[in-house]
Amino acid sequence: MAATQEALYRAHDLELSWSEASLPERERTKHVHRLHPYLGKFIPQLVETLLERHVREGGRVLDPFSGSGTTLVQALESGYDATGVDIAGFNALLARVKTRPYNLDALRRDLLWAHAEAEAFEPRGRYPRGASAYVRAWFAPAAAEELLHFGGLVEQVGSADALRVVLARSARSARRTAHFDLEFPKEPRLEQYWCFKHRRECKPVEAARRFLLRYTLDTLERIEAFAAVRADGCIARMLHGDARAIDLDGPYDGVITSPPYPGLIDYHEQHRYAYELLGVDERRDLELGRPARGTGRAAIEEYVDGVAHVLENARVSLALGGRMCIVVNDRRDLYPEILHRAGLRLVDRHERHVNRRTGRRAGEYYESILVAVAR
Repeated sequence: MAATQEALYRAHDLELSWSEASLPERERTKHVHRLHPYLGKFIPQLVETLLERHVREGGRVLDPFSGSGTTLVQALESGYDATGVDIAGFNALLARVKTRPYNLDALRRDLLWAHAEAEAFEPRGRYPRGASAYVRAWFAPAAAEELLHFGGLVEQVGSADALRVVLARSARSARRTAHFDLEFPKEPRLEQYWCFKHRRECKPVEAARRFLLRYTLDTLERIEAFAAVRADGCIARMLHGDARAIDLDGPYDGVITSPPYPGLIDYHEQHRYAYELLGVDERRDLELGRPARGTGRAAIEEYVDGVAHVLENARVSLALGGRMCIVVNDRRDLYPEILHRAGLRLVDRHERHVNRRTGRRAGEYYESILVAVAR
């Protein structure tokens, strides 16, 4: 007989393990945390708790594997300055849009103008000249026209990056793929299919307009909501580069990060539509743990060496007594060696139960939070 959730939680840190009832989705995805879907991010409440436990109040926080910027956003809300680093160009773009300070009047003017332009645009039902092979394969003609037209609006406003995120989010939803298979679709769907999400027959998406209109307004609403709760005077920097070698400009009072798991998620392929439509700088060959490298001995050694170098660079940037909180699922027991190579010493360890709550990825797993200091 399987253990109950109550029994599982008795063996784990209750302040770091949340049930659906105690932490509903609307709280896990508040304001800019759901500005764009991102597979593999941790929840902001975890960052909030780790900041309270391990980083001095009002200090500086670093995340060298910042992904979509969860640590940076929550640091700003909790009253900390923060710096993030990521090798994926789209991740850096998304985190900047989430965390930069805005002139809200100018942002509203720009997004409402783009909304009106998108609403008035009438597609002709054929691919625009110059549409790439990717666009022709993954989008219906009308959807391609609407997306490329919206892309043409980007450089006409000061809030260009916010519009880029709207375009990417809309493109993700408007692809010719099953509604339940938006994370890593393998090939375009051209025919009607049985939809596991809606439990009925569905057709591939033909147009992008409704997504563009919905997400333009949603982006405005979420940025405004975050502006109302972020701490005054706190700033976040997002660096696009290789955290093994980049100048991190310390010192930092703490590090909160979650390195990629080896062989699990290709963070560039996850957002391929964004790279194709936006021309974002792509550095996938430098991505640590990329599934294309596999999980053989050589790939795992490369992963261990790469993560150790990142954490070593972060360690050098720590203030005296600063702590590093590393969120991992170390089923291969790699982190004792990684911490040793990085010049770190484990001083505490929290175990948490993670309840996957939605979609076809529903289920549960376990994570450790390794708390380390410089040796």
